Amino acid sequence: MSATITIVGLGSGDEDQLTVGIFKKLQSAKRLYVRTKDHPALEAVTAEFVTFDDVYEEKESFPEVYAEIAYRLLQAAVSHEDEEIVYAVPGHPMVAEKTVQLLREKGKEQQIQVHILGGESFLDAAFTRLGFDPIEGFQLLDAAGLNAELLQPQLHTVIGQVYDTFTASDVKLSLMELYPDDYEVIVAHYLGVDGQEQIHRIPLHELDHVQEYGNLSLIYVPRTEDEQVRNRTFARLHEIVQILRSPGGCPWDREQTHTSLRQNFIEETYEVLETIDDDDPDHMQEELGDVLLQIMLHSQIEEETGTFNVYDVIEGLNRKLIFRHPHVFGDRQAGDAQAALQNWDAMKAEEKRLKGQEKAASILDGIPRDLPALLTSYKLQKKAAKVGFNWEDVEGALGKLDEELAELKEAIRDGQTPEEQQLELGDLLFCAVNISRFIKADPEQALALVNRKFKYRFGYIEQALQAQGRALEDADLAEMDRLWDEAKSQNK
Repeated sequence: MSATITIVGLGSGDEDQLTVGIFKKLQSAKRLYVRTKDHPALEAVTAEFVTFDDVYEEKESFPEVYAEIAYRLLQAAVSHEDEEIVYAVPGHPMVAEKTVQLLREKGKEQQIQVHILGGESFLDAAFTRLGFDPIEGFQLLDAAGLNAELLQPQLHTVIGQVYDTFTASDVKLSLMELYPDDYEVIVAHYLGVDGQEQIHRIPLHELDHVQEYGNLSLIYVPRTEDEQVRNRTFARLHEIVQILRSPGGCPWDREQTHTSLRQNFIEETYEVLETIDDDDPDHMQEELGDVLLQIMLHSQIEEETGTFNVYDVIEGLNRKLIFRHPHVFGDRQAGDAQAALQNWDAMKAEEKRLKGQEKAASILDGIPRDLPALLTSYKLQKKAAKVGFNWEDVEGALGKLDEELAELKEAIRDGQTPEEQQLELGDLLFCAVNISRFIKADPEQALALVNRKFKYRFGYIEQALQAQGRALEDADLAEMDRLWDEAKSQNK
C-alpha cells in the first residue's frame, strides 16, 4: 500500500453540518490529525487525534506554520505507509487552506497519494446567514495578503483568515484606502453554529474594536455602487472617460483628437511643474489628475480604433520598469544612483536590440525635438560629455563664457545683423547651460527661480507705488531701482 493522506473538511460549524461519510471517516481513523482543535465539530469526534496548535506558537509567520504542518504530515505518511493518514481542516479543504495546497504539491513530488473529501465551506454559511447571492459578483480574499489594489467595491467581498485583532487592524487600514471610515461592514464569528454565532454590524473604523477573532471569523464588505467609493478606483476613471467620449457623452470630448489635445498636454504638464516649484502638494494632487486625464483621453482615442487601451499602456510601462531595473528585479547590482543609471542605459540599449531597432546614427539622437531649448541644450551636452567631449573642469567652461560674452558685445557694438547677434546670444546661453552641468544645477529650474524672484521684486515695486496712490508710469528708473533694492534687502 502506498502512503496516503486523506483530507476531510469539518464544515463551518457544529457536527450537524458534517456529512455521514466524513463523520464515519473521522470516527474510524487510526491516525487522525487536525489543523486546530478549536472547532465545534470536533466535540462529537471520539477518535483520538493530534493537533497542530503548537506549531502556531512555535513559528513566527503563517507561511512557516503551513509549511511545518505539511512537512509533519508527509513525514507521518512515509513513516506509516501501511496506514491511512486522515487530516481534518475547518470548512472545505479547497477553500482558504494553504496546507492542503502544499500537501497536494509536495505529495505528488514524493509519490504520496492525497485524497480530498468535501465539507461545508464557511462560504456556505456566509451566503446563508449574511443573505447575499454570489452571482451578483463576489470575491474571497485572504486577510494576510490584503491590499487596496485587490478591492472591487462592486463585488460582495468576504475576507477570511482573520485570526486576531492585529489582523483585523491591518484589514481595516487596507479597506480605508477605498471605503469611507463610517462604511458599514460585518464581522461574523462561528457562522451557523448554534449558540455561538455572532454577527456585528459596525462602521469600518471600529473593525479592530471587536473581540473574539479566531479561526472561525470573517469580515464581510457588502457590494456598493456608491459614487464616493467607486470614484477612488481606476476602473471608474476609465469608465468615465469612455462615457465622455461616447455618442451620448460630452460634445467637446467627442471632438478631440491627438492633435487638438497636444497643447493641453503641454500646459497641464507645466502646471504640475509650477506646483513642484511652489512646494504645493494640494494643488499638485489636482494638477497630476489633469495630466492623468490627458493620458486617459489619448488612450481612449486609440481604444476606439482598436490600436491599444490604457491597460496596454500600463502593461508596457510595468514591463519596461522591471526590465530596466535588473538591480531590483534581476541579478545585477547597483550600490548608488549612478550605477543604477548605468544599468538603466544598458538595459535600454538591450531593449532596442531585442526589438531589432538599429543603433542610433548619432550619439546625440534620442532627444525629443519639442523639448524647451534650454533643456535640449542640457541633454545635448550631457550626451556629448559621456564620450569625453567636455571641459576637464568648470574653469574651462567659465573661460568660454567670458569669450562668448565678448563676442556678443562685439556683435552688438559692430552693428552685426539681428541673425548674427541672435546666434552670439545663443552661444552665450549654451555656454551658461554647460556651466550648470558642472555645478550640478538644473538650468530650467535655475531660470525658473530667477523668474520668480524677478516677479516678486517687481510686484513689490508695483505695490509700493500703489500704496502711494501712484502708477508705475509716475515713477522714474531711479525710484524703481530704490524700491527694487528694498525688495532685495528682504532676501527675496
